[in-house]
Amino acid sequence: MSISLVDLKQEQLLKWVTQALERSQKGKIPDYIPLLQKADPNGFAAYILTVHRAYSTGNLELTFPLMSVVKPFLLLYLLADLGSDAVFRRVGGQPSNYPFNSLEQLQIDRGFPRNPMINSGAITLASLLSGKDAAEACENLRLWLNKLGNCHLFLDELMLESVLSLPNVRNQALVQELAAKGSLDNPQLALNIYNYICCLAGNIVDLARLGLLLVSPPTALKVEHCQIVQEIMTISGLYESSGGFALKVGFPTKSGVSGVVLSLVPEQGVIACYSPPLDAQGNSVGGLFLIEQIAKALSINRF
Repeated sequence: MSISLVDLKQEQLLKWVTQALERSQKGKIPDYIPLLQKADPNGFAAYILTVHRAYSTGNLELTFPLMSVVKPFLLLYLLADLGSDAVFRRVGGQPSNYPFNSLEQLQIDRGFPRNPMINSGAITLASLLSGKDAAEACENLRLWLNKLGNCHLFLDELMLESVLSLPNVRNQALVQELAAKGSLDNPQLALNIYNYICCLAGNIVDLARLGLLLVSPPTALKVEHCQIVQEIMTISGLYESSGGFALKVGFPTKSGVSGVVLSLVPEQGVIACYSPPLDAQGNSVGGLFLIEQIAKALSINRF
């Protein structure tokens, strides 16, 4: 017998969390951003939020950078600001079978980013944010999200410094290819903006509140824009793992290399999780396990 998200029991959630932490020991902490490498592999927080109820476990005060989980909200902001036609003239809406930072995928697509969730697409969209420099562009996005979501995102300047301390060779190659094909006018500015917005940080409650914008949009947002973001998350939010996860779980989901995962339960609420150890595709091992267990209990896979 299926249940809804509001029917979950706290004791069942805690059982799944214990199992998720055990599974997470199989994952690895990313080593290409020095400060991320210092994350506690046993650090954990989960927050399940509906319009009427919330469940939580772990360290709710712990803050972390959104990293790639900012990508759906960059897309949402630009859909609201520029409209879907303008956005999808710059990026596609198709899944990729290559890693999130693949230069080969971009070359196959002749410099046109396949979707907004891979790095080439997000960097291209970051270039559309208004602002005289990366800091101002990031601040505009941060203020908009905090106002709409009633959250408290901040720019993690130490994480940004760490990101910039070791230039990302793959991202540099992507912006060079994008510029060569005419997709970017100012590749370094676009990459700087992207780095800034990935270092927007908050706690697990902030993340859940952002997710609820997509499930239960306020009047300031268009429902069709939120639906577009959900669709893109479903087909590409977990990179090359997206297709298999969609068939197994069916929830629009986005991960970030800091160990965060945000999953949307259509018409019900959101599941936000932080657990740093990642699988080979760059997704939180513990976070995906927890979401899968909740999906099994709900029995509402759309596929």
